[in-house]
Amino acid sequence: MIDNRSKFFDGSNQSLIASLCHRRFGIGADGLILLEQAEGYDFKMVYFNADGRQGSMCGNGGRCIVQFAFDLGIVQDNIRFIAVDGPHDALVKNGLVHLKMIDVTEIAQHNTHFFMNTGSPHYVQPVQAIDQFSVIEEGRKIRYNDRFKIEGTNVNFSERIDNTLHVRTYERGVEDETYSCGTGVTAAALAASYSGMESPISISTLGGSLSISFEKNDTTFKNIFLIGPAKRVFEGNLKLPCL
Repeated sequence: MIDNRSKFFDGSNQSLIASLCHRRFGIGADGLILLEQAEGYDFKMVYFNADGRQGSMCGNGGRCIVQFAFDLGIVQDNIRFIAVDGPHDALVKNGLVHLKMIDVTEIAQHNTHFFMNTGSPHYVQPVQAIDQFSVIEEGRKIRYNDRFKIEGTNVNFSERIDNTLHVRTYERGVEDETYSCGTGVTAAALAASYSGMESPISISTLGGSLSISFEKNDTTFKNIFLIGPAKRVFEGNLKLPCL
C-alpha cells in the first residue's frame, strides 16, 4: 500500500507492480494499492492484482486503505473515497473498519451456485467439508471454463457451520486461493441469506474473521457493510528497480 498523493509512483508500469508483488523476488503480496488524491473525495483507491494489471474492487483492500488513510491523518469521521466501482463510505470505530459496499440488485441463482457483482464478479457455491475442499483445483476449473475464461471471475466456496459462514476463495488475477476476499465474502453472505441466514452474518476465512451486515428486500440488497479489523504489519522503504 503506497501513499501516492504526490504521484511519484507509476501505476502504468505493470512489470514493476508484478515484481513488487512477487513472493520470492519482491515484497510479496496478493496485490498493490495506491492512495491518490481525488476532487470531491477524501482520496482515491487504485487497486492492482498481483500480475500488475489494474483490478476490480477489492473489499478487504478497501478496509485497509481506509485504515491507512486514518493512520496518515487524512481522514477521521464520515470517510468517503472513490474506487473503480464508484464511491464508498466508511468509518473506523472500536478497532474495526466499516466499509459500505455497492448495492446489489442482480443475483443469478442456479441449482448449484449463485453469480453476482459486489464490486467484482463472484461465483458462489455452497459445499460440504470446506476444510478439505480442493479450492484451487475446483476454483480453477470454474474460472477458466468457457463462460469465464476471457474476463475471469472470482470463485467462492462456502459452508454454514453453526451460526458462522466459512468461506474460501479462488481469486482471478492472483490465480490462487487467497486467505480472505472482501467482495467474495460479501457475495457469499448475500447468497447465504437465501438459505435463511440473517444480517449480520459472521464470516470465517483463513485470514481471519469478518462480518457482513445488509438490508434485504426480495432480491435487492442495500446498506451492505463489510466489517473487520485492518492491522498494519510493517512499513519500510524500497529502492525501485528500473524496469
